[in-house]
Amino acid sequence: MAKPNYGFAKRQRELAKKQKKEEKRLRKAAGNEESPEGGASQAEEGVQDAPTSGPQGEVPPQ
Repeated sequence: MAKPNYGFAKRQRELAKKQKKEEKRLRKAAGNEESPEGGASQAEEGVQDAPTSGPQGEVPPQ
């Protein structure tokens, strides 16, 4: 009877984990592009709105 190859099993688990992590990263990246209500998008919108809301020539406080 052959003994189990634990190194092979470990490598397969590592590859599966790496693939799952990459898929999750891609889903997150796709989700950020699709929904403009994300945190980074709101910050960018706030920066764009700030100069038009205050008097011209002054820098808005941050």
